[in-house]
Amino acid sequence: MAKPVIVSAVRTAIGRSFKGALVNVSSETLAINILTEVVRRSGVDPSEVDDVILAELNYGGGDLARHAAVASGMESVPGQAVNRHCAGSLTSIANAAAHIGAGAERVIVAGGVQSLSTSPLMKWRVPGSDPMEFKEPWMPPSHPETPDAPARDMSITVGWNTAKKVGISRQAMDEWALRSHQRAVAAADAGKFAEEILPLKITQADGSVIDFAADEHPRRDTTLERLASLPVLHPEIEGFSVTAGNSSGINDAAAAVTVTADDYAAANGLEVMATVRAWANVGVTPADNGIAAANVIGKILDRTGLSVGDVALWEINEAFASVPIAACRAHGIDEELVNFSGSGCSLGHPISASGARQVATLIYELRRRGGGIGVSAMCAGGGMGGALVIEV
Repeated sequence: MAKPVIVSAVRTAIGRSFKGALVNVSSETLAINILTEVVRRSGVDPSEVDDVILAELNYGGGDLARHAAVASGMESVPGQAVNRHCAGSLTSIANAAAHIGAGAERVIVAGGVQSLSTSPLMKWRVPGSDPMEFKEPWMPPSHPETPDAPARDMSITVGWNTAKKVGISRQAMDEWALRSHQRAVAAADAGKFAEEILPLKITQADGSVIDFAADEHPRRDTTLERLASLPVLHPEIEGFSVTAGNSSGINDAAAAVTVTADDYAAANGLEVMATVRAWANVGVTPADNGIAAANVIGKILDRTGLSVGDVALWEINEAFASVPIAACRAHGIDEELVNFSGSGCSLGHPISASGARQVATLIYELRRRGGGIGVSAMCAGGGMGGALVIEV
């Protein structure tokens, strides 16, 4: 049976939604750019690509993957849209690896795109209304809402519920967030992101063109005192400890990898960057959404027979700082090996692109360190979690 391997990995820099460099850059444009570049870097002839699988969320259902394939001149390549909320692009890569491992396909591009800045606004017809009434703007709920798990307020459903359940203090979350920013800034200063980022030419409203090649969300001047001074998001809830500072950002970006069979890569002289060893997904009670990251880590370790000590580096998405803290406590993971170049609190959380961003960052860092096993894991809206194991 063929082994699925990654032969290229790339992401855009991460912008701040609604006010950053990507504010006027559409999902389609991001998808076209990332698809074109990840195929170019792979060394695969575009005519050899069998499929494109891209995660998308709050986009409206146009199938970005197929749109990008056609716009990039790959008209014979179909496209698949995936939605598993935050874990969408991890699922895209897992789907690609499954197709490759089964021998169904030879080359698949997988990843995700998020442009909250240009997402369409939806409206919903109120059932039974006559004449018809609409609720607008409207966002589909991620799960059936309960008092302890609002469907549209993840600061409670994910951040606060996790902190309460695990006993994580405000200070612990602020300290994690501070370290996230410090690590992201240090990685940028060391040039670590240069290999994984595709610089974009962005036309501004005044017609000028800028080069966008650096993540906008990390804050160089963040201090523990400044984080501690931020107001909580729900002061009406006694003891509430989630703030904008220990939460992820609202962001735009795209990221993708090219997955092929190991024998195809060898036959075509392609450089193998990583092997996809395993993937897993879980569901939990929506009120335990943030615990899903810890649960899926347990599942994938059991599935692979790996121990925590076998893993060289971890990416555990900082949807809220409480999530990776809870996962580390659950499994005894060394925090020094987690989110080594920052994560959602600092780099930002471009929802559908975050999983593929994590995988790309893992690959390049493991290569710098001489190889090893990396795990990318995250919780996902609706009470889900996803994880992927790679080896470099």
